[in-house]
Amino acid sequence: MSLRSFPRASIALRTSNRAFSAPPSVVALAQCATTRVQRRWKSKDRQDESDKPAPLRFQLYESIHERVQKERREQEEMAGLRNRTAYGSFLATMFVCLCTAGIGFYFGQAIPQPPPTTSTTALETMTPPKHNISEGNMEAAWVDFRDIVGKENISLERSELESHSGSSWSSHPALPGDIPFCVVKPGSTKEVSAIMAICHERKIPVTAYSGGTSLEGHFAATRGGICIDFSRMNKILKLHKEDLDVVVQPAVGWEHLNEELAKDNLFFPPDPGPGAMIGGMVGTGCSGTNAYRYGTMKDWVLSLTVVLADGTVIKTRQRPRKSSAGYDLTRMFIGSEGTLGLVTEATLKVTVKPQHTSVAVCAFPSVRAAADCVFKVVEAGVPIAAIEILDDVQMKCINDAGMTHKTWKNAPTLFFKFAGTPNSVKEQIGQVQALARKTGSVSFEFAKNEQEKEDLWQARKEALWSVMAQGHNHDHEDMAVWTTDVAVPISKLPQIIEETKENIKKSGLLGSIVGHVGDGNFHSIILYNKKTEHEKTKHVVHDMVKRAIELEGTATGEHGVGLVKRDYLPHELGTDTVNAMRRLKMAYDPLCLLNCDKIVRTQMPKKGEVEEW
Repeated sequence: MSLRSFPRASIALRTSNRAFSAPPSVVALAQCATTRVQRRWKSKDRQDESDKPAPLRFQLYESIHERVQKERREQEEMAGLRNRTAYGSFLATMFVCLCTAGIGFYFGQAIPQPPPTTSTTALETMTPPKHNISEGNMEAAWVDFRDIVGKENISLERSELESHSGSSWSSHPALPGDIPFCVVKPGSTKEVSAIMAICHERKIPVTAYSGGTSLEGHFAATRGGICIDFSRMNKILKLHKEDLDVVVQPAVGWEHLNEELAKDNLFFPPDPGPGAMIGGMVGTGCSGTNAYRYGTMKDWVLSLTVVLADGTVIKTRQRPRKSSAGYDLTRMFIGSEGTLGLVTEATLKVTVKPQHTSVAVCAFPSVRAAADCVFKVVEAGVPIAAIEILDDVQMKCINDAGMTHKTWKNAPTLFFKFAGTPNSVKEQIGQVQALARKTGSVSFEFAKNEQEKEDLWQARKEALWSVMAQGHNHDHEDMAVWTTDVAVPISKLPQIIEETKENIKKSGLLGSIVGHVGDGNFHSIILYNKKTEHEKTKHVVHDMVKRAIELEGTATGEHGVGLVKRDYLPHELGTDTVNAMRRLKMAYDPLCLLNCDKIVRTQMPKKGEVEEW
């Protein structure tokens, strides 16, 4: 290699517009020459700065080496810059995508969506409710509630929260999370409206509470939120004696109402369990022992004042006994279990007390014979006030509990209530006695005075409590009672009672049959151990309900749907009917704030949550 070639290489290096990349042989030669020069100069004695410079070829070698190193550093810097630029571009792209998605979501929520065009709402099309029960939101709402009802009318006590979300006689086992954040006690329709306006704005779920006697998990706070307790709204507002109606608030008990009405020789016929109040009776569409003669709750409500989910207050009717003014919203809210609105006033029909009443009791050799007697009495058209049945297990529980002054036969027993003029009552008793004898009754006794009437009817009223008392004979801490009801066409009553009783017997559980059999409705009261027998009891109840529906009956005659019976509705009524109910729910309560999860589901169930049909 000649020295003349190096200047040309140097010129090419200086004039190149591209990144320099010397041939490997040149690079190696330059590195080698530089190393040799360095070694030679180090081996000599030190010389001062005035010594003559190194030979030209060594300077050229060193220059080429430095240039190569510089170009290599520049290439590495360019590679690093490209990497950093690519990563930054990726982050920028992701940021833009996220911003675009966020803006799209915001405007998608802000812009009103077109209303659905279907007449029903299928469960699989539902978006699960989105509530805000965060600690900060609930604490801020508490301040708002305090300003409305006063601090003394809001409770955060754990014991009160638990008592407002379930009871020992409810068939829905209380879950740890089924409790509200607080209990709010309004004193007027205006206060209820203000509370609901806040809950609507803050997306806080609400459950209503009056007497707390419901049995199917009606007031379990499945979504947390707050409980509105109507206990302060317990006044009889106005009695119109001439028109035979009365205006009451939701926390008026039916027993107290009848005590007041009796002063004017009037009474309100629906008579569910002791402790029930008008608000809950409207919510479940209850009935009671008088249903055979007087009908159910829906037959005795004229008008309702209702607070809707957003705080709007409506009144469904005026006071006339009949009206064709538009949709019958009164009937719509009856049986809605607080899922469509909160009842703050009710205008109820009342009637004149009958001139004379009496009670008769007759025992039978079998529950089938007793049920046959019911069918015969109904078929004959005897105008009695009530027909109740208590099987042999129930009668034994009453005797064991000692809650009545009388000792009864441990046999299936019918309780008859008669009402009318003294002569008509006497005639009715004679007719029933004859029919009972034909169907095999082993005893028949009727009340001869008021005290005997009370003594005979007392056994019927003590049915639930006498079964619960049996829990004291077991491990009381783990014992629970499951009370359920079904109803069937009256001709199917003997069959279903007999089959249900046999099924309970096979299960080994202690369970009784009791009910308002005059209209095909009966109850089963089952005592069980919560730890070891819950699933067994659940299956017994499931079979009972399934049997009733297959006999063209209903899953619930008067207890209501709540949580426990909601998954039977599609089998009883059909999926489209339930979807129509869901559409009604979402129309009145689109945020699903009011007693969410009751009657109809608002989101798909978990695997294994629904009992197989």
